[in-house]
Amino acid sequence: MGSFVTMQSCKRYVLPVIVIFFSFVRNISTSVTHYSIPEEMKEGSVVANLATDLSLDVKTLNQRKMRLDIIANKKYLDVNKETGELYVVEKTDRENICTTKSSASCYLKLEVILENPVRIFNIEVEILDMNDNAPQFRRDVIHLDISEATPKGERFSLSNAVDPDVGSNTVKTYHLSESDNFNIEVQTGRDGSKFAELILTKALDREQQAVHNLILTAVDGGTPARSGTASVIVRVLDTNDNAPSFEKVNYSLKIMENSPIGSLVVHLNATDLDEGSNSDITYSYSLYTSEKTQDTFNLNPSTGEITVKGMLNYEDFRIYDMEVIATDKGANSLSGQCTVKILVEDMNDNHPEISIKSFQSPVNENIELDTVIAVVSVSDKDSGDNGVVDLHIPDNMPFKLRESSDNYYELVLSEPLDREKVPEYDITFTVTDRGSPPLTDNETMTLELLDVNDNVPQFPQSFYTIRVMENNAPGALLSSLTAFDPDLHENQYLVYFILEKEIANTSMSMLFSINPENGNLYALKTFDYEIEKDFLFHIEARDSGSPPLSSNVTVHIIIVDQNDNAPVIVSPWRAHGSVVEEKIPRSTDKGSLVAKVIALDTDSVHNSRITYQFLQVTDATLFSLDQYNGEIRTMRMFSYRDPRHQRLVVVAKDNGEPALSATVTIKLSTVETAVKAYSDMTEVPLEYDIFSDLNLYLVIGLGSVSFLLLITILVTIVLKCQKPKPSKAAPPCRNSVLSERNSTIADSTLVSNDAYWYSLFLAETRKGKLVVRQPVPKGSRYIVSSIPRGTGLTDTSDSAASTLQASTTSSGSSA
Repeated sequence: MGSFVTMQSCKRYVLPVIVIFFSFVRNISTSVTHYSIPEEMKEGSVVANLATDLSLDVKTLNQRKMRLDIIANKKYLDVNKETGELYVVEKTDRENICTTKSSASCYLKLEVILENPVRIFNIEVEILDMNDNAPQFRRDVIHLDISEATPKGERFSLSNAVDPDVGSNTVKTYHLSESDNFNIEVQTGRDGSKFAELILTKALDREQQAVHNLILTAVDGGTPARSGTASVIVRVLDTNDNAPSFEKVNYSLKIMENSPIGSLVVHLNATDLDEGSNSDITYSYSLYTSEKTQDTFNLNPSTGEITVKGMLNYEDFRIYDMEVIATDKGANSLSGQCTVKILVEDMNDNHPEISIKSFQSPVNENIELDTVIAVVSVSDKDSGDNGVVDLHIPDNMPFKLRESSDNYYELVLSEPLDREKVPEYDITFTVTDRGSPPLTDNETMTLELLDVNDNVPQFPQSFYTIRVMENNAPGALLSSLTAFDPDLHENQYLVYFILEKEIANTSMSMLFSINPENGNLYALKTFDYEIEKDFLFHIEARDSGSPPLSSNVTVHIIIVDQNDNAPVIVSPWRAHGSVVEEKIPRSTDKGSLVAKVIALDTDSVHNSRITYQFLQVTDATLFSLDQYNGEIRTMRMFSYRDPRHQRLVVVAKDNGEPALSATVTIKLSTVETAVKAYSDMTEVPLEYDIFSDLNLYLVIGLGSVSFLLLITILVTIVLKCQKPKPSKAAPPCRNSVLSERNSTIADSTLVSNDAYWYSLFLAETRKGKLVVRQPVPKGSRYIVSSIPRGTGLTDTSDSAASTLQASTTSSGSSA
């Protein structure tokens, strides 16, 4: 049997329990001394007094070489040989001493050995457990992978906590941090150990919470209780339970037309709350997306980018609708979809267009105002301001635009047309849209004008003066009187006529002829200036239009004189041959008029100007000749030495080219008989005598010529509707006395540079001849008068001059 002893050392009491076994083995004690000490005693603490408990003499302990052996353990205890006390050498840790938990008790087995005599004592020291260790998990972090599809109530084993302590100090229970999805249940193993099971109390949703972080706490039963924790990380495994979804269900996008190929339209982004392959998304068009849309836009299956694939034309296609599907790559793939509407925005890329619906060309130039010439429509495929168009025509045209309906315009006539001014119009229709920048287009149409006979023929001149040299050849071309008609075709073809007019019972068509096609005017006869000096008639030009139009022009034919008539000497009268005999008294004073030579030329003024010269003269110092009036006067008185007979040859020459002339020979004989001579007198009594036959014929011829000339002048005046003003009569010139002899009165008309007509009044008597010259205005009648012989030579010359002047004046007024 044994005994139990409890011992106390210093402040701590230890109750040693000594169990003594009695045996009959010699020198070896078979008894076991048992002690109990708490673990973690401090070094030096006394466990028991072995000398007392073993009944040993303390004094002999050193002699007997007392020693302490610990069996299979470190030397935690030792004995004090002086006092015989068992004390703690090294701090005892029950968990280190007793590594196994198969037994609840933990002992240190000791042997106390003595010599002289040899004695061996067995001692057991029980290490009592203290709650000095907290529960500890084998792993600080516990990872669990749980599928989100795991049903509620599923259990998951957790690694248990380990507590080296024993008994009530070991793990007693477990606690789990607060969680909506998990709870634990503490289980007891066969060995009495405690462990916890994780229970899923609510279905997991990875998309809401992919990881659950839990704290598992193990608590022992010691006092105070100790605990240990471990992190439980629950990673929710994904299942393909979420379909991809887009940010929007409906997308409405705008893109400018003509965007370059490859331009990004939109980046569609579908999201899948799943992970892994369950969240890998591919994009595709649905079957409801038209081929036109798929050909125009490209959908990237990996990124969801929609880019321009084909040309965008607002005018061809304005709205593209597509349905895009996003599909994940899960085992049981799920998909989501969205609709995309792409609106193509218009840009000003289309030129406005002009369409000529109707155009009348050619048109008559006399069409009425507001007549519709053309109908034009305009259009622009663009929209908005880009599709609003304005139509214009040039401002400087006789047309205007009038809008008839939507985008339809009428081109109407706003001003009268005149083909002769503008034969055709190039009308440019310009259409401009209101885009930015604006685009334009134009189309030019040519409007031709048809001629209307609205223009009369026009002569370049309103009055033609044609000079024709007398003695012309019949059929000679006088002039070309060509008119112009600005019309066309038959309205332009002209025919020329001479308007019939009779002069002196002679038709103009008998004198002149005109070519009806080209207006060439011809003379049909030879003209004589001395008979016909001019002609005045009209020529008409008529077109071939319907109705025909015509105009006429006045033609004045002037016969130009040629020097074809030689001067004719009419005084002094030559009865036979060309010699004239005259008698003069020898007592004639110086400056006395001896004779007067008068020559007539029927040519025109220029050609009929006559000058007189001496061709031969007996004594050049005795006589002088006035070259303009033909008066022969004495330059001195006769002397006894002068011959009785003087021969004078006078030539009368006209002013033509070449000049023509006539000569007269005057034979003067001086006599002693007294003859009364008057150098100046105005009235001379003359004896009446009857004209000789030759003188009568001469007077009749001159009168006829004068009458025809007067008629021509009067006709010209009437045609011109002009009334000439009568000229004042010039003062009478000096009368001359010619030699006494029988003579015939002669009358002639001369035209001088001062445009005066001179009338010669020749008075003839058997005994002498009186010649009076007086200026008469142009156009007055010729006065041929004879003075009766009843008057005497003693009358004053002033009286005669007055009488003649009055006759001339009265004749001029009657004209």
